[in-house]
Amino acid sequence: MSYAPLFPQGPVQTVAQGLAQSPGPGAPATAQSAAPAAAGGGTFQQAIAAAAQATGLDPRLLTAVAQEESGGNPTAVSPVGAEGLMQLMPGTAQALGVQDPFDPTQNAIGGATYLKEMLQQFQGNLSLALAAYNAGPGAVQEYGGIPPYPETEAYVRGVLSSYQAAMDGQPG
Repeated sequence: MSYAPLFPQGPVQTVAQGLAQSPGPGAPATAQSAAPAAAGGGTFQQAIAAAAQATGLDPRLLTAVAQEESGGNPTAVSPVGAEGLMQLMPGTAQALGVQDPFDPTQNAIGGATYLKEMLQQFQGNLSLALAAYNAGPGAVQEYGGIPPYPETEAYVRGVLSSYQAAMDGQPG
């Protein structure tokens, strides 16, 4: 099954139509790394595929988020304490039912679930959902858009660029 492109005529900022779709048999592997991940969690590709299947989000989008968040490293820990492949904060991981944030599949499903929640909260606006994923939904609401934080602005640009390149069939 193919995915409805999030950028059908160029960088469109909404994904509402693609939220209900889920991957099917024969969906292309899109992850950049096939290196083994933490025990029990499978490979990067397997974790992204499981998260895409669980949430109906495009695996190319999830790959772009994971690459921007952790460089695809399932054991990454940020200076502020975000953990794992999709860099979940401990409280967020717990609220999402992630028992082991360093298990790439659990983390990818948790991160994808949170991203889908942000997409729903911001009516399918991918830029705002990504900003909320990075800076928190409260910051996006407070500023009425992408918060003017250099890290968040760079994050949104980086994910959108990698995702667009993957949709265009180019390396991120």
